Amino acid sequence: MAAAVVRSLGSSLGKNLREIRVHLCQTSAASGGARDFVEQHYVALKQSNPDFPILIRECSGVQARLWARHEFGKESSVSVDNMSADQVAHALHALVQTRP
Repeated sequence: MAAAVVRSLGSSLGKNLREIRVHLCQTSAASGGARDFVEQHYVALKQSNPDFPILIRECSGVQARLWARHEFGKESSVSVDNMSADQVAHALHALVQTRP
């Protein structure tokens, strides 16, 4: 299911956004879905958007969160704590579609 969401994003990330950041903890159970999403779908997402910055930030004890930087430095974020990889993919899709 998450793979379909990633495919639907295709190469459209650069149209609405300037950058995506994924913040996660390397060991916490709450960040498990975010880790799984990165392990399973980062490569496909990056191959579809080779020049678009997709940053993975790991920090011990941090809340799992997706950040989107839009034009003019405006940012939006959504918590992905305790979500599955599929839920993280849907949260990313929703974040890409929003405008600040």
